[in-house]
Amino acid sequence: MNKTLVINAVGLTPDLIGEHTPALRAFRDAGSLAAVGGLLPAVTTSVQTTYLTGVMPSEHGIVGNGWYFKDEREIKFWRQCSDLVQSPRLWDVARERDSSFTCANSFWWYNMYSSVDYSITPRPMYPADGRKIPDIYTMPSGLREELQSELGAFPLFKFWGPATTRESTDWIADASIRLDQAHDPTLNLVYLPHLDYVLQREGPDGPNVARDLRALDDAVARLLRHFGDAHVIILSEYGISPVSRPIHLNRMLREKGLLATRIEMGLEMMDAGASDAFAVADHQIAHVYLNKEEVRADVEKSLLALPGVATVLSGVDRAEAGLDHDRAGDFVVLSEPDAWFTYYYWFDDQVAPDFARTVDIHRKPGYDPVELLVDPTLSAVKLRIASKLIRKKLGFRTLMDLISLDASLVKGSHGLLPDSPGNGACLMTNRAELLRADHIEATDVQGVILNHLG
Repeated sequence: MNKTLVINAVGLTPDLIGEHTPALRAFRDAGSLAAVGGLLPAVTTSVQTTYLTGVMPSEHGIVGNGWYFKDEREIKFWRQCSDLVQSPRLWDVARERDSSFTCANSFWWYNMYSSVDYSITPRPMYPADGRKIPDIYTMPSGLREELQSELGAFPLFKFWGPATTRESTDWIADASIRLDQAHDPTLNLVYLPHLDYVLQREGPDGPNVARDLRALDDAVARLLRHFGDAHVIILSEYGISPVSRPIHLNRMLREKGLLATRIEMGLEMMDAGASDAFAVADHQIAHVYLNKEEVRADVEKSLLALPGVATVLSGVDRAEAGLDHDRAGDFVVLSEPDAWFTYYYWFDDQVAPDFARTVDIHRKPGYDPVELLVDPTLSAVKLRIASKLIRKKLGFRTLMDLISLDASLVKGSHGLLPDSPGNGACLMTNRAELLRADHIEATDVQGVILNHLG
């Protein structure tokens, strides 16, 4: 098989390739580019899994970055176990065709315990004293020590949260190069994340987008130099649209007496298992689940009447969107293009849960892009952070409560179908003869990669 590199440059669109991205521009001009048809939901885990399986979420089961686990009556986001994917993936198909095929997966999702030959994925350590220590999980396990001894600890706090920078992308790119030097896998899957974050913070026209485009271009150029004559694909998952309206579905459901909360230490906690209806918000899409069938008509009517809601899918419409799966909500709600959905369910910020003001992707019952921004109302932020870090290192428990509850701070979002090909996902290759169309569907990406492998 042909040695192949697939770079996932999150948030990159055809319209963003230009003066700030000379390496990407030259790659596009020397090869071929196709727009990738939109997928619902246009969010990280669903799109990546469709690319790798060639089927829709209704078949592979990844209906969002998180969903309601009905057998546990809990909402869970950002799970990592490979077994959650219910369809064969690219490397399984390739290995059936050629037993000598090997694959390295660097930070694409559902990477833990998968059947790839080499994997790297973020996996922080959580000691009993409450600390969160940056780390990774690798297969084989020895790869973890090899990479972090050479490159330093994975910069977890630069990978997600208000401190995100190009450092996470650079670390992943360098780790991918070292993995390739040591093991020479047939296929390298590489995830470059940081452009996505500035686009969510600032929107596609933000003042720092050009800086982060240049940083992405630098990382891509470094990978292209290392991989030389390999077959190379550069793709993305979605484009980011400017937004100005956060929509609070759970607050509306609570006002109608459908969403239940409980008090813990004086703070309100959402109780999905005890609710008649609740929303799992994921950017511009939300899954609304019903625990009581009798409220279906009232919930649908209320959703359709809420300003900022564009579409409510159920039944046949949900199936036609490729989301007919038991993990999906009874209703799949799409926002207007300039709006997005929060997970917020409290009415009074004084009783918001303690995790609401922290970076806590696993306890929040929905995706929270406000985690990308430090609360602008805080004073002496650097001193505050330093003080909290010292307390943590001394073994004291303390909250890193630096995140605002003002959802209007978020300026970019995704999840919907793109308004134009130039603002959607794309796929470029240095083998133009293997990509003869200027438009492909998300389900075609697996086949395109297999064709590059030969």
